[in-house]
Amino acid sequence: MSDVESVQDASSRRSTRATERTRLINAEDDAVQISPLNLLVVRNLRRFTVFLLLISFAWWIVQVIMTFITLSPKLHSRGSGFTQLSFSTIAVFILAFDLLYFSTPSKADRILALAISAFLLADFIFIVAVSRLRTDEGWTGIATCLWAALMAAWVIVTDRTVQWGKEEEEERLLGYVQTRRTLGEWFKVLLSLISFSLLLLICVLTFLTIILRCNDGTLAAPGQRYWIDGNIYQVHLACVGSSRNGSATVILEGGENSVEYGLVPWVNEALAEGKIDRFCYWDRPGYGWSDNAPSPQSAGAVADALSEALIEAEIDGPYVIATHGVGGVYARVFASRHTSQTNGLLLIDTLHEDLLGEQLNANNAILLFLRGWISPLGVDRLFLWIFGGRTREDRTWGRSAWRGGRWTKARLSESLGAALTHNELLAARAILPRSVPMIVAAAGKHVQRSKVWAEKQLDLSRLSDHGKLETIDHVDHEDILTRRQSRDKLKSLLAQLI
Repeated sequence: MSDVESVQDASSRRSTRATERTRLINAEDDAVQISPLNLLVVRNLRRFTVFLLLISFAWWIVQVIMTFITLSPKLHSRGSGFTQLSFSTIAVFILAFDLLYFSTPSKADRILALAISAFLLADFIFIVAVSRLRTDEGWTGIATCLWAALMAAWVIVTDRTVQWGKEEEEERLLGYVQTRRTLGEWFKVLLSLISFSLLLLICVLTFLTIILRCNDGTLAAPGQRYWIDGNIYQVHLACVGSSRNGSATVILEGGENSVEYGLVPWVNEALAEGKIDRFCYWDRPGYGWSDNAPSPQSAGAVADALSEALIEAEIDGPYVIATHGVGGVYARVFASRHTSQTNGLLLIDTLHEDLLGEQLNANNAILLFLRGWISPLGVDRLFLWIFGGRTREDRTWGRSAWRGGRWTKARLSESLGAALTHNELLAARAILPRSVPMIVAAAGKHVQRSKVWAEKQLDLSRLSDHGKLETIDHVDHEDILTRRQSRDKLKSLLAQLI
């Protein structure tokens, strides 16, 4: 080979290597992952998404704290507060998923994000349009819902921009736009599809639950709602009958369930039978038609709320207080603060202060928080609505009321205030005059099952010089208010106190 041919061959090989370095990869090779982050606009978009995620996460932290402790009355949610926590959680996760799969844009992700944004926007419209939902969620819930919808829309913008950037880089580095993905890219696309699909499922369930709440919100309260604590929240109070010749008004305090579910029916029978002239019942904060109060909520705060509602409704004493279960805690504190107006107490299988920690404690608070967190999904309520025939009455004050976020938040607030409530009960024990008549009606099966409970019921009856313990046989704590035998006995006991 001549020297000239050798030089030409070497030059040809150098030219080929230079061309391969310019294109970086052979056109005939398999698909290669090209990063769009080489473009400044894509990098800035990613930084701004991180900024939005930090804002959303900070607001989520505030929402979690507000679930346990009300930081400011202006941030207080008169509903459960869990719906807006759900919205802020969706905003955090959708931005986190956007960053996690940032470099692998997908049309399927954009379609799912559009659906998520649409459902959240529908939630926003219903919350603003329906008075009861607008009251429950307040400005914080409305703003959080809109923010989550905007973050879902932002994902569409970022994903489409990254897609454009990726195509630009492929055109520059490869000379063409790839139509195939690497195995790693397909794996990320699959994960992102699963992630955004789960978020969409959550949004669909939340939307259906909001529709259900819209229906429940049309149920009119039998009484009136009164502003409490400087117009921070409202409680529901209703009165039936009329007081004659200065007779006592019976005040009903609900227990673990709403007062309408257990106490009102048989007391209404007592009114019809002429055993009493008038009775008033109210929903503690978070129960029935009452708003949730700022958290934590002690028995003293509940008693003050009832006092304020009675003043607003112009319901004067004397009072005879009838209560069941944990309601006895609040009834005793109320009576100790209205000693001159309290003519008697009927405590129906009520909770003793020494056993307060069994129902209201920190462990229960955590479980209630977790249950409340998922309550906006409403899976159980939707199932029972479709297949179980549950009505709006069941969900507002009846047998399914405990499944709602409002009830859960109320129990959470009461659990967080348990320590203060215990001290208030000790003070009530010392303050309440021993001359106040008191009847303790214990459930027979309950006292047979628990020796401690039997001893505590006896101790409650000894709070008064005129106290007595009545054990109603063949009934338990849950059905003492519903069995015909026990209801007739309770009506008789109530009449003795009038």
